Amino acid sequence: MDCIFCKIAAGEIPAKKIFEDERAIAFHDLHAQAPTHFLVVPKQHIESLASAAPADEALLGHLTAIAARIAVQQNLSGGYRVVINTGDDGGQTVPHLHLHVLGGRHMKWPPG
Repeated sequence: MDCIFCKIAAGEIPAKKIFEDERAIAFHDLHAQAPTHFLVVPKQHIESLASAAPADEALLGHLTAIAARIAVQQNLSGGYRVVINTGDDGGQTVPHLHLHVLGGRHMKWPPG
């Protein structure tokens, strides 16, 4: 498979990891859009949120729980934003489900 996130999860491409377990990995985004910007990625290849199946519900909950736990560890007590881009119109650039967690500054609305 030629998926960059699958290769990061397999250890074939280095990343600045901040969390890893048997189901997911989290690492700092190379193109940070906030002072703190990390990704939470399932090790299982799921193309997008739209591709997630009912059987993936527990994994999706696990990903959001990881995002919240790491946000605390990253001192984002003032708040943070969790974003899942889905499809071309949603801004998804890597075809592997992932959560962006952004913090360390005030987030504006609407986002984009």
